Amino acid sequence: MLTDSFGRKHTYLRISLTEKCNLRCTYCMPANGIPLSPREHLMSADEIHTIAKEFVRFGVNKIRLTGGEPMVRKDFPLILEKLASLPVELGITTNGVLAERFIPLLKDNGVKTITISIDSLHKDKFEKITRRNEFEKVWNTIQLFQKEGFKVKLNIVLIKNFNEDEIIDFINLTKDRNLVVRFIEFMPFDGNQWDMDKLVTQQEILDKVNYNFPLQLKRLDDAPNDTSRNYKIAGYIGSFAIISSVTNPFCDTCNRIRITADGKLKNCLFSGKEFSLLKPLRAGQPILPVIQSALEHKFATRGGMDTPEKLENPELHSKNRSMTSIGG
Repeated sequence: MLTDSFGRKHTYLRISLTEKCNLRCTYCMPANGIPLSPREHLMSADEIHTIAKEFVRFGVNKIRLTGGEPMVRKDFPLILEKLASLPVELGITTNGVLAERFIPLLKDNGVKTITISIDSLHKDKFEKITRRNEFEKVWNTIQLFQKEGFKVKLNIVLIKNFNEDEIIDFINLTKDRNLVVRFIEFMPFDGNQWDMDKLVTQQEILDKVNYNFPLQLKRLDDAPNDTSRNYKIAGYIGSFAIISSVTNPFCDTCNRIRITADGKLKNCLFSGKEFSLLKPLRAGQPILPVIQSALEHKFATRGGMDTPEKLENPELHSKNRSMTSIGG
């Protein structure tokens, strides 16, 4: 039921709970913010649960909650408890500012892995990219979640002439810590001033690693449908990965589909086309035909941006939403 026209089976659902965020990361949110959807246009906790159940009925076995920042939503605990009743692996992507207060809730509902975004290990640079002074809070949260036994992944969006000089510093975090450090290529979205010159490519990352760790880089086996290429340094406890959506995409094995906070289905992070699930749901109509239509319209590569020329066309970026309103 959840197979697209290229034979890709979709078993991983990402649900954005809110467009709101307590940080203002430059690659995610335009400088002037975004117009927020009216509250009545957003999915309720019950609607999220109902839609998720339908996906699970047809093969989804993994759900990740995103935002904005998912934990700013007041009914986040209720949503988590409802989804934890489904036979799925639950995960969260967060900026870490509020996460500490939810540790007992996450444990009680079977969440074992948490992904925390942190784009610099320097307080001043962290504040520059997030437009907020929360570095100490986020760094302390990362350490606390490790102590509490969670598998912790760190997401780092690399931007040329900003934080690529920290690649080795981030990898060195894995020497004595069981962390997974994930470097993400800067991707184009509405309002984030993307251009190819700001990109730190997969090859540039690997060249830097090989230079600093000669003959010590080990390639790890990737999980099926993994978006990342996984590596570690010989003798280090943790590992690192590269998510190269721009220069070396993983589209041929993609098993992901995502829902925005206002109930729109997106078949690809890069695609500007959306399919409303909330409208038929509230009208008492089945949503499966909408899901199938979305999958039938999924492009082979990056939402149809399959050439460098298309990637560099700002008109195509503006047809998509900003990242904060899509869901990370």
